[in-house]
Amino acid sequence: MKHSFFAVDLGATSGRTIVASLTDKGLELEEINRFPNHLTEVGGHFYWDINELYRHIIEGLKLVAQRQLPIASIGIDTWGVDFVCIGKDGHILRQPYAYRDPHTVGAPEAFFARVPREEVYRTTGIQVMNFNSLFQLDTLRRNNDSALEAADKVAFMPDALSYLLTGKLVTEYTIASTSQLVNAKTKALAPELLKAVGLTEGNFGEFVFPGHHIGTLTQEVQRMTGLGAIPVVAVAGHDTASAVAAVPALDKHFAYLSSGTWSLLGIETEAPVITQDTERLNFTNEGGVGGTIRLLKNVCGMWLLERCREGWGETTYPELIAETEACEPFRSLINPDDKIFANPASMEKAICEYCESTGQPAPETRGQFTRCIFESLALRYRQVIEDLQALSPNTVETLNIIGGGSRNALLNQFTADATHLKVVAGPSEATAIGNVMIQAMAAGVVANIEQMRKLIYKSVPTQTYLPAQTTDWDIAYIHFKRYCHERRTN
Repeated sequence: MKHSFFAVDLGATSGRTIVASLTDKGLELEEINRFPNHLTEVGGHFYWDINELYRHIIEGLKLVAQRQLPIASIGIDTWGVDFVCIGKDGHILRQPYAYRDPHTVGAPEAFFARVPREEVYRTTGIQVMNFNSLFQLDTLRRNNDSALEAADKVAFMPDALSYLLTGKLVTEYTIASTSQLVNAKTKALAPELLKAVGLTEGNFGEFVFPGHHIGTLTQEVQRMTGLGAIPVVAVAGHDTASAVAAVPALDKHFAYLSSGTWSLLGIETEAPVITQDTERLNFTNEGGVGGTIRLLKNVCGMWLLERCREGWGETTYPELIAETEACEPFRSLINPDDKIFANPASMEKAICEYCESTGQPAPETRGQFTRCIFESLALRYRQVIEDLQALSPNTVETLNIIGGGSRNALLNQFTADATHLKVVAGPSEATAIGNVMIQAMAAGVVANIEQMRKLIYKSVPTQTYLPAQTTDWDIAYIHFKRYCHERRTN
């Protein structure tokens, strides 16, 4: 029997809609439409164009109707933390601020002057980042923002888009957990933190978990698209939560690496891990599927290489990999998470400065820069995994790499060598697959996350990388940690 679902997968630079079908042969994905997601700068602020995103979703649904593709439900996932304000009349009051807006610079410190930092982390288990919803809301309140002052409801991005499709407002757990407004232990909004920013639970939609049926398409949407009363399901609204749900693991002895511009490296736990160590190491406890917690750390990822490539002109990726493989190993190593790499005017100059400050030769060629980045990322992954091993109730035996970075064979092998772990790469379309599989769970096609993962394991191809040159990597790791220490203490 064939079951088809419509997934909306929105990233901070682009979005797409996908129809995925579960058949006796496995899982089939078809992209329906793809579109850019541009920031709009107006009056010194950066906004998301939620109306344009909604229009693209409607266009995707129109194409589904025109092609007579039978879909059982619709699910939406997006990036985290951002939200819209909705007035008493049910209308969105203005375009939502983007997390890249500079108005929250220094916001955590302003909030912690009233509520102790330790108390916030003990409650939420979420790492402190200036753009977390908690600090966005506090900034808007302090700035007497007119939209927030007039708001009856606050809706996170996937919930706001589902609201536009159905007229029903919910607050989905995984996306809400990124806000730093959710009590990690009770899995509910934290009243004391809401009060600190002038809100109550009544300012949010019904608090729901992945798999909840939100409602059906409104009469207006049915008329515009040509579809019937299709159900809209609250999937794991946070894109990383949907991606992790698609990890094709058959047991609990795995770590995951959602690899792309940024690397999200973590483990699944059954309860939040909130200790002095997790706070000191800046680990975060975000909501997962099936009652799980995603204990993870943000690691700078392919951002380093993307920024370097801006100045390298036209070059194919295979050419760059060939140049990298021809270079001397471990010539230069950096800490990818050093603040110098956050947003430098020139990434190449920043890497050279780091190397010079630690007494290493600076890279000179494209291959040397790329090798430096790949080797350093692999060693940073090892460092984070060692911390996770100490925090995890389960031993980590396999590292599952998902997302676009799972196609980087050279970095995957480096990672296996550095970490001494078996690396299983794929699926690259993990977010969309996770979105779809949660819809399938809501439809009763699969019973739970374990069945989801077994089905993905059987139907989605993966590539395995086994550790090889581990001795050389062990020596390099000693040097890597020394360079990191020297940068911190100088």
